[in-house]
Formats: sequence, structure tokens, C-alpha cells
Amino acid sequence: MSDNTLLAEVVTIVETAGELLRERFTAEPPHLDDREQVVAAIHANDEAVLDLLREPLLAARPGAGWVEDELEGGELPAGEWWVVDPAEGNINHIHGLTDWGLTATLVRDNQPVLTVVHLPLAGTTYTAIAGGGAYQDGVPLSPSAKKSFDCAMVGTGQAKPGESAETYRRIGESVTAVLATGAAVRVSVPATLQLIHVAAGRMDVFWQFSDVRSGLVAGALLVAEAGGVLTDVRGEPWSVGSESVLATAPGLHGEAVELLGGVR
Repeated sequence: MSDNTLLAEVVTIVETAGELLRERFTAEPPHLDDREQVVAAIHANDEAVLDLLREPLLAARPGAGWVEDELEGGELPAGEWWVVDPAEGNINHIHGLTDWGLTATLVRDNQPVLTVVHLPLAGTTYTAIAGGGAYQDGVPLSPSAKKSFDCAMVGTGQAKPGESAETYRRIGESVTAVLATGAAVRVSVPATLQLIHVAAGRMDVFWQFSDVRSGLVAGALLVAEAGGVLTDVRGEPWSVGSESVLATAPGLHGEAVELLGGVR
């Protein structure tokens, strides 16, 4: 099956699963009293939606592997792998917030080559194939034309609970450095939605000091295919093994590296 044919099938699979996640959503104030209840609610969403994703995606691409742990980072073995997040922004979903969706990305020899991101509440689907551009509901995406941080909308966030003290320090220092430029800074989750905004020109820069694959591969491919710049915070080419990610509009990448590359 060609990647173009596969993409259409993946869109159907992800949008079908998204309907279940939408049905599980409520904007009513949640009754979550402690960490145990929060974790249980997150796992319940994952387990319910994964049943509609795993087998159809594996059947669509026989021989591809499946990444079990959503919070893993680093390089994968050679070959094809499905990197999937059944509820990207799950913490928002269970708290009645609207920033969440589903992602399915095919990674081939450690390069994302095909992705689908579906936002059920908006009824919107983002797609990309390596070398084929990035799209929102079939309309091409492109990054912003800004060239100065003093008018930029930028963002960062944590990749997972329990980050290291060093990562928290880097997040704080980087936000302080960028705020001094006059940029508007969003510190939020999930990463995928911020990367989508960079690809679509709604945001200008996103960076993150972490390498959780499931939160990055989909958005990374969308940014790259839309014409944005994708590296690590020091300006080196990004890969699934990178310890950080930096996605920018073309006119802001140099300044972003100057600001963020010195945060150690």
C-alpha cells in the first residue's frame, strides 16, 4: 500500500476513534479528588480508545511495530513503527478543557513519514506525508512570516509528569529569556497542538526540553512539511533521539537558537 493510500485509511481509523473520545468528553466540572483518580481517568480514556486504533492500524500496515509506552523517548529499532497517542492532551480532556485530540504517526527508520491528527471537538483533521506537504482538512498549511520576537506568539511546556529538576530549571530559564524579548509566551500542554499552531502560522515558535516521541513526531512532521524550521534548541537537525525540539517560522529560527541554545 502506498503512503497516499495508507493516509486515507489512517484518517478513517483515527476519526472513528475520535468519535468515541468525543463521546467520553464532558465540559462539566470533574469530580477528581486526588492523584489516584486523575491517573485512573487518564488510563480509562487510553484503554477505551486504543481498542479502536491498535488493531486497525496494525492491519493497515502489516509488519509495522507498535510503541506501547506513550512516555518513551529516544530512537526506535530500524523499520516501521506506529507511534500513537489515543488522547493527546488527556489531562485536559479529563478536566473538561478543550485542548486535546488523537494522533497516529508512522515512523520509518526513525523518521516520521505519515501522520494524522484529529481534533474531535473542532471536527478538524491535520495530515502530512513526508515530501507531500501538510494540510488542515485538505487545505495546505504554512508558517507565519514574522521576523522578530517582539511581536511573536511562542510556547513551551512539559512533556510528561515527573520531569527532572534540570528540565524544570531549563523550562523556567527559557521562559524568562523569551519573555524579555516582548514575546507572548504560552506554557501549556499538549505539545502536538502547539506544533500544529506553528505549522499553521497561528504561533511562531515552540520549544521543549524533552524527547517524548508520541508528543512530538506528529507535530514535527506537520511543521517540517508546512515549511517551518525544525531543529533542536541548539540548531542541530531534529530526530526522534534529540533531547529537545525547536519549531519556528523561518524568520525566527536564528533568534530562537540564540535565546534558547544557551540554556543548559
